[in-house]
Amino acid sequence: MSSLPPTRLCLVRHGETSWNRERRLQGQLDTPLNVLGRQQAQRVAERLADLAGTAPFAALYSSDLERTRDTAQTIAERLALAVQLTPSLRERHFGQLQGLTPEQAAEQHPALQLAMQQRTLDSDLGGGETLSTLAERLRRFLGHMLERHVGRQVIVVTHGGVLDVVRRLATGKTLDSPRDFTIPNAALNWISHDGQTWQLDDWADDRHLPQALDEI
Repeated sequence: MSSLPPTRLCLVRHGETSWNRERRLQGQLDTPLNVLGRQQAQRVAERLADLAGTAPFAALYSSDLERTRDTAQTIAERLALAVQLTPSLRERHFGQLQGLTPEQAAEQHPALQLAMQQRTLDSDLGGGETLSTLAERLRRFLGHMLERHVGRQVIVVTHGGVLDVVRRLATGKTLDSPRDFTIPNAALNWISHDGQTWQLDDWADDRHLPQALDEI
């Protein structure tokens, strides 16, 4: 066991967008925060600033898509941190389902919608990204965090589909099993590495938010 303190990641889903409200799959399409989403970004920034008073954050990473980038920038301004943008934290590319509601996806691409619902590991949803490929992308990112920030505390601003997979990687839950946890917009989700393995410390902490939608 390492004598260093654990490496801790505070994972934050971006603030709400109008497509979240419409239950529309965003994937890697760019969509802006709505009014509530901007308010959520301010609230999570204040919460993180309070936490930084006792345990400072070493770095702030974010997906380079607009909704995450703007959420991260609000946090960065409050904590005086630079945002490090990376495509490694982008949402999964949902192929032909991007931009559709679940009802539209079921009508226009029923086989692809079923593959997504059943979490078929090798389906790219018609030109998108498979769950297996997404998981490998995120394993590499987590490894990068351990190399660069061992024993430190880091903020990561990303997407619901990414958080779904990261939690599974940290807990050993299989990628294709049904989701039995929530992923609210702008909530705090904590994982840590003790020198041996990742583990889940806390999840879906949204006490700083008046309301937040779960990932569809």
